[in-house]
Amino acid sequence: MTTAIEVSDLTKQYRGAPVLRGVDLRAEQGEVLALLGSNGAGKTTTISILTTLLRADGGTATVAGCDVHRDPEGVRRRISLTGQSAAVDDALTGVENVVMLCRLSGLSPRAARHRAGELLERFALTDAGSRRVKTYSGGMRRRLDLALSFVVRPEVLFLDEPTTGVDPRSRLDLWEVIRSLADAGTTVFLTTQYLEEADRLANRIAVLHEGRIIRTGTAGELKAQFGSDTLVAEDAAGTVIAEIPTDGSIAGLRRALDELDDADPSRRPASVQLRRPTLDDVFLTLTATDADRPAVKEFA
Repeated sequence: MTTAIEVSDLTKQYRGAPVLRGVDLRAEQGEVLALLGSNGAGKTTTISILTTLLRADGGTATVAGCDVHRDPEGVRRRISLTGQSAAVDDALTGVENVVMLCRLSGLSPRAARHRAGELLERFALTDAGSRRVKTYSGGMRRRLDLALSFVVRPEVLFLDEPTTGVDPRSRLDLWEVIRSLADAGTTVFLTTQYLEEADRLANRIAVLHEGRIIRTGTAGELKAQFGSDTLVAEDAAGTVIAEIPTDGSIAGLRRALDELDDADPSRRPASVQLRRPTLDDVFLTLTATDADRPAVKEFA
């Protein structure tokens, strides 16, 4: 498998304050890699360095085979970046936005119109193409922003919190588009604060905390390491009266149920459910405090 992004010991300081303290990352071609972290953890700084908008203080990084420091032009020819705010012109129509960028990218007028039609159809904006962008919803603006990123097909697509401020329906639509792009071979580097987004989209997840990657793995691997199935018992009013950890096996569930049966009859539950570990559990465990943080362990 071809490596699309390779980062080693990346560091960055602002006014003497360290933001990145030795970041190591890798993403393969066609993979969705999600970078999770709290506000201020360094997610946007990492993307800015990898997209050549910012220079690192130390370490190395290659994107699509090009060194971000030695060959920034080579990187720019092979990537697209969609930032936290949609970079579209409100005064133009959807078609005009795409055609303009096509022309700036060197396409002829005819080829630009053809490419605009293809992209608006792909991102479900054909019917809105003749409307001014200022009339678009937040989800439509984000889809148009993604369409602009594919005027020239990138090898690597960087998405910095792409669904922030987008309604739930539009978020689901964008997830489908992003997944389809990766399935077609584009590597997607995604930063997000929505843990469900990472769970649904990412092949692998990296957790950035205090300037370092403290865990990397699939969603399933991380959940298995930092969470356990829990039998949750509720009374008739829906109040939780017991939470019993279990390994999720039939034998484990029987032991948990036996424990509930042995309880005070007045405290016996009206209902029980099995709660699976979530990325929320993983993230909160990892980023709680230095004292609570488990030792770093990478997944292959």
